[in-house]
Amino acid sequence: MRSLGTIQRVDQAVSTLCLSHRFSPSVARVSRWVSKSGDGHFYLAIGLLLACSGGENGLTFLLCGLLAFAIELPIYISLKRCFRRARPTHLPAFVTPSDLYSMPSGHTAAAFLMAMLLSHFYPEMETLYWSWAAAIGLSRVLLGVHFITDVLAGAALGIGVASYALTFSFPL
Repeated sequence: MRSLGTIQRVDQAVSTLCLSHRFSPSVARVSRWVSKSGDGHFYLAIGLLLACSGGENGLTFLLCGLLAFAIELPIYISLKRCFRRARPTHLPAFVTPSDLYSMPSGHTAAAFLMAMLLSHFYPEMETLYWSWAAAIGLSRVLLGVHFITDVLAGAALGIGVASYALTFSFPL
């Protein structure tokens, strides 16, 4: 239990460092946009666009993405209910979260899931995908709604589920 206390202190210190300076509102404006780019409807749009224009690879990407999100969402919800970790308090929050609990970060899980799938099917821009996913995770901390370990747990969830979904073949 001692290590849990250390993790909580590190989380609080990182959040305090990120949110207790005069530039926080300016950073939050950019972070809101980055965070919004990780909303679910954007992923569906990417999948449908690639399915329509990406040939066989695009349809396979869509099917794999649908499977991955069908697996990820119930796990994410179960983990939120299991951990029941409160969101950061006593610090500014620049958005209103959709639920009470912070562990794991759903935005981050979804972003890393998509980065993994996009990197697998369209590796030409993989640095962009991973940078974008990391920016979404960081934005959640900079908006004051997640601790850094929530983001790390979300990244692990997204990568793990995407890896699992990629083990299935989708013959067309």
